Amino acid sequence: MEPMKPLEPMKPLEPMKPLEPMKPASGGGAWWPQDLGAPASSGSQDGMRYAVFPEARRLLVERDGRITTYDSGEHRIGGVSQQEAGRLRFEAEGGPVDLDSLRRLD
Repeated sequence: MEPMKPLEPMKPLEPMKPLEPMKPASGGGAWWPQDLGAPASSGSQDGMRYAVFPEARRLLVERDGRITTYDSGEHRIGGVSQQEAGRLRFEAEGGPVDLDSLRRLD
């Protein structure tokens, strides 16, 4: 058996670099047409985004970078209630509204 070698002295730690401030996340801006103003409700779920404009009676849905505009008619939509098998459903004062039941404008 060989004799153990003496341990080398440890090197002192170098000072840490100062922390840099975090950069703001991108993509947080408005994705809807500015002429509609601010939405009453907006959000995202399962790869799609929505924005509700009750005064203009419009619901915008963005999927895969494409925005589709719907006429919400008399429905006062407040937000997403659920998504079933690829079908979007929104919550309104009178109960749930299927996206397929709204008239597409584009």
